[in-house]
Amino acid sequence: MAHLGSGRRRLLAVPVGLALTASLGFLPGMSASAATLDGPAATAANTVGPKLSYVVNLSRTGPGTAKQVTKAIEAAGGTVVTAYEQIGVVVVHSQNPDFAKQIRLAKGVSSAGATRTAPLSVVQTTEEGSTEVLTDAQAAKAAAEAGPGQEPLEPNQWDLRKIKADEAHKINIGSPNVTVGVIDTGVDDTHPDLAPNFSKEQSANCVGGVADQTDGAWRPYADGSDHGTHVAGTIAAARNGIGVSGIAPGVKVAGIKVSEPGTSLFYAEAVVCGFVFAAEHGIEVTNNSYYMDPWYFNCKDDEDQKALVDAVGRATAYAEKKGTLSVASAGNSDWDLASDSIVDNTSPDDATPADRTIDPHKCLDIPTQLPGVVSVSATGDQGLRSYYSSFGLGVIDVAAPGGDKWQIPDTPDQNGRVLSTLPGGGYGYKQGTSMAGPHVAAVAALIKSKHPNLRPAQVQALLKAEADQTDCPEQIYDAAGALRDASNCESYGPQTGYYGWGVVNALKAVKW
Repeated sequence: MAHLGSGRRRLLAVPVGLALTASLGFLPGMSASAATLDGPAATAANTVGPKLSYVVNLSRTGPGTAKQVTKAIEAAGGTVVTAYEQIGVVVVHSQNPDFAKQIRLAKGVSSAGATRTAPLSVVQTTEEGSTEVLTDAQAAKAAAEAGPGQEPLEPNQWDLRKIKADEAHKINIGSPNVTVGVIDTGVDDTHPDLAPNFSKEQSANCVGGVADQTDGAWRPYADGSDHGTHVAGTIAAARNGIGVSGIAPGVKVAGIKVSEPGTSLFYAEAVVCGFVFAAEHGIEVTNNSYYMDPWYFNCKDDEDQKALVDAVGRATAYAEKKGTLSVASAGNSDWDLASDSIVDNTSPDDATPADRTIDPHKCLDIPTQLPGVVSVSATGDQGLRSYYSSFGLGVIDVAAPGGDKWQIPDTPDQNGRVLSTLPGGGYGYKQGTSMAGPHVAAVAALIKSKHPNLRPAQVQALLKAEADQTDCPEQIYDAAGALRDASNCESYGPQTGYYGWGVVNALKAVKW
């Protein structure tokens, strides 16, 4: 997972004190005494440092709860940006270097931490995974081989056929009453393959933690990433005689932009906003092809990182409660997420990374390792785990095509990556667990289309049930294209560390 270059890529904002529909209640694990909100405010420091963004997690949820800690926040040198009282998360800016330390002492606060290590004023730059743009000659070659009922570029969509989505479309292409929200770098809704299925009413820009629904705010930055648009095409590109077909070409797709300008950095305040916005705008499934920055893994023994786990965990739990299933990519670092230790040399990725050895049982990759979130690994045309895909027995739920340049399909272009939409009306190939996730999100949308009354946990159960059980292979490809031993693939009953419960099957999904 992580940045687009190294792995994945990789709301309603509520004024403080505004009454929401959520009921007031204590959060799990909090006693009545711990949830007291009328204690003395923290003492503000006299020093002034770089302005940072923070999440302050409250001991209680409900209308008015954030207002009761506002004085403590202000006394500690903080300014409230927005409050999600329905989950007890407040987004704050402060230049007090000791803000988090001080606000944690305030009554009514259960945790608090900085969402980044770089100041808000610093413009970050990050690398993104490469995209191979489809040429006119390649498009013409594919169109010449398209058969009856196929989209012009469908001959190059080996992934579509791998999970039998082309056969599923003869039965059910998905319902327009189901929407998949692409929480990502933005979606170009003007693309001719996306425009027919795009839902503006369910789209927003959540960067900074406050949802902006101004027309077009959800689109990629002018100099930004093609990642979100590519993901959206895999999910719901229309069967309209143009370009490609999505896995669920009859459902709606929405864009929820959460990446910082000019980067593929996804900070907690934007991610929280994205999940809450999706939950409150009737989105049935979200796709999350990223990890939350700046930490690849967030360790609960660190006060700042613990607060990030808490804030986003509340947001995903709230989304699930409201009927939204969250799907997330497992990452592109070839890590065993079920192992006892991993050396992370990428964090913090908005400053100077340093090596640290973490326990993935205690330090979580967000959002893929959060409860209730469907974690997805990637496969190639031969059905083998993609050489880059992270894995882990009991961590991976299901697998799906994400592409593998070494697993070459018998297609006009013989390209092992995944073909989908690009901003500006184009098409191109990308590979990653970022590409696997949307296949699963789309199959979940097909399940929801057929069974509209299912709750998220029930949809997830069907995702696992319809998946084609896949045994551990003897070998897979390495990054150089050579076959390597696959003995690190563990299994337990029908589950494996490489594929979870199996590779999703769209045909089974529309039949069950």
